Amino acid sequence: MDGAALQNKTQSDTKREAVIRVRHLTNQFGEQVVHDNLDLDVWRGEVLGVVGGSGTGKSVLLRTIVGLNKPKSGSIEVLGVDVLNGPEEERQRIEKSWGVAFQDGALFSSLTVLQNVMAPLREHTGISEKLMAALGGLKISLVGLPQLSCSKFPSELSGGMRKRAALARALSLDPEIVFLDEPTAGLDPIGAAAYDDLIGELQHALGLTVFMVTHDLDSLYAICDRIAVLAEKRVLVEGPIEGMTKVDHPWVQEYFTGPRARAAQQKGQDR
Repeated sequence: MDGAALQNKTQSDTKREAVIRVRHLTNQFGEQVVHDNLDLDVWRGEVLGVVGGSGTGKSVLLRTIVGLNKPKSGSIEVLGVDVLNGPEEERQRIEKSWGVAFQDGALFSSLTVLQNVMAPLREHTGISEKLMAALGGLKISLVGLPQLSCSKFPSELSGGMRKRAALARALSLDPEIVFLDEPTAGLDPIGAAAYDDLIGELQHALGLTVFMVTHDLDSLYAICDRIAVLAEKRVLVEGPIEGMTKVDHPWVQEYFTGPRARAAQQKGQDR
């Protein structure tokens, strides 16, 4: 089965709402073309896992969608808004509809956990300090951190706690979409599994759409509804993880049929 076959739309697919629509995207840095005419849809309420070999531009794609990288050409719509060329007011409004948790957390080192989580509220809302603190504390509890962590600085937290604090900040404005960049990188297997469970629980409880860049096969099998594989400067194939072993491409075959993939599949079935 090739990529085109796997991407054939079913009747149910055509009824789904694309909250992110990327068309003909080209990203280029100097002479290096990272993406060339890339297309991708992200459906409302799904957990999409974005995978690919080193240098395929997984994080570049994420950063381009959220406006941290300007592409050479193409279009990106988020919740129906043109985030590249639309009116500034519309783009500022739509940015409140997503939250981002980067791989290293990207927390402000001079602020406490609570102050980090309150930062988006301070920037985008006019609510009182007392209410901001209450909402920040709620989001910190929501991601499984103890209230003692509110007053701690990022340097006083473990890697797993920093990732959860970054997720709490990403959720501070009650977004519809959450972007995660390698969320389980650097975590031990127990911590990674607990983080996967947390994402799955939050996605169902809050009705989130999750765009997750990852290389973690356990995460793909545990919580992802669909996989998008980046290769050859585009989305080579997208679809449910069960179909990836049938894709006739060397990297896809090696990634999804190797011993680690088989172990991850079994672990996902056992959870």
